[in-house]
Amino acid sequence: MKIYTKTGDGGETSLFGAGRVSKAHARVEAYGSVDELNATLGWAVANVADQQIGQRLEAMQHDLFALGAELASPPPPDGRRRPNTPSLPTARVAEMESWMDEADGELPELRAFVLPGGTPGAAALHLSRTVCRRAERSVVRLAEAEPVSEELVRYLNRLSDLLFTFARLENHRSNEPDTEWQKEPDGP
Repeated sequence: MKIYTKTGDGGETSLFGAGRVSKAHARVEAYGSVDELNATLGWAVANVADQQIGQRLEAMQHDLFALGAELASPPPPDGRRRPNTPSLPTARVAEMESWMDEADGELPELRAFVLPGGTPGAAALHLSRTVCRRAERSVVRLAEAEPVSEELVRYLNRLSDLLFTFARLENHRSNEPDTEWQKEPDGP
């Protein structure tokens, strides 16, 4: 099978079970943002030094495929059955919360905003966090116009919190202190 189909050359793409739409459609923007998030998580996995964080990020990558498939499968027109796509694990949000609680027990108390950065892994996690927030905004925008499961928004919201926590944890476990934001920074 060839990777190229030429069916999108006119600026349209197919949704699962719901025909073709413009590549600028809000649904395509939403699942495209989730795909971009997944790619940045792959970059983070390649850069984190902490094996536990890497394994947990890989679990999130699998989840994001399920989330993207749901976004690419709108409610079908004229009462047809929705295509069968993998489900987002229902317990994952609670699991992410427990991972954050576990990390918070290890991390120094957060007393100020921190600048994105630190180790290469932490910097990659901060980048993923910002892409996650953008994906969340895209999904919320879509949900304002079309039916979208509230669980998808909740998942992305919690994931961005987890990525921030993991960035801090990656720095902490690498003995790299977070750089706190200074309202009045010193010159170079």
